[in-house]
Amino acid sequence: MLPRIAVTIGDPAGIGPEVVLKALADPATAGLARWTVVGDSSVLRDAESRCSLSLPEPIEQLSPDQLAPASVSIGVPSTDCGRAAVEYVRRATELCLADRADAIVTAPVNKEAVTLSGLEFTGHTEYIAELCGASDSRMLLVNDRMRVVHVSTHVALRQACELDPKRIVRTIELGQAALTSLGITDGLIAVCGLNPHAGENGLFGDEDSRSITPAVEAARQLGIRCEGPLPADTVFLKAFRGAYALVIAMYHDQGHIPMKLIDFENTVNVSLGLPIIRTSVDHGTAFDIAGKNQADSTNMKAAMKLAVVMAKNRMGAA
Repeated sequence: MLPRIAVTIGDPAGIGPEVVLKALADPATAGLARWTVVGDSSVLRDAESRCSLSLPEPIEQLSPDQLAPASVSIGVPSTDCGRAAVEYVRRATELCLADRADAIVTAPVNKEAVTLSGLEFTGHTEYIAELCGASDSRMLLVNDRMRVVHVSTHVALRQACELDPKRIVRTIELGQAALTSLGITDGLIAVCGLNPHAGENGLFGDEDSRSITPAVEAARQLGIRCEGPLPADTVFLKAFRGAYALVIAMYHDQGHIPMKLIDFENTVNVSLGLPIIRTSVDHGTAFDIAGKNQADSTNMKAAMKLAVVMAKNRMGAA
């Protein structure tokens, strides 16, 4: 059976509706799953008109009807659009929790617009984790060449440097589970250091030896093939060349910068530690080109294809 996958259109004023429409208008993508597009029908009709495209049959639409058409100003963050974008995510998540979808794929939201609406929202991963009652989520970035899981993401760098060995161990465990979900059964995991040269034997700080080394040793005791702490300035090159199946990054930019540098268009964001499968594009709402039929759907297609792979792997394991 084809997996059932819900796709949110993201912020209605951004490029989300356009990239969802363009991705599903491609027969090669449309035929991979049974898709349900979650978003206001008026927003989708507007995107169809601007792009001279239409959603193919038999793709379903779930329209929460959050917006009056006149309330959407393309390319401008607004309270109404921020609130609607979060509602789409909530509806899609509920489909998975009710076993009416096998995965969700999310288009980008704008955190400023969500904040204007008065809702607390630091990111998709954290919000979906709250909806699912999951307290231990992580972010995975994946493309054809590398995979990275982050110990911390949307926190201040000062806070990210306050390493917790137990959190690092749990991140390594979730990374190992992610490799399995991607069909990789015997990959070696590299664990980044925090400081330059992974601390250089204490010359540049003791966080690496005090927090990361014990975590790596504990993960090995659990039977996970991993090594570290390794200098972050060389480990990504080694992973790119195939030495490692996965890299554990200590903080947001340590992992995001190399992933986006080597393949921005095809890098997919995956939420780990949840009872459901969620993938996403790894770009923003791009208000500057919204509504101009200029958005590239390559990243959305990659997110959709990965959701299909992960859903099928889970279905096959059930």
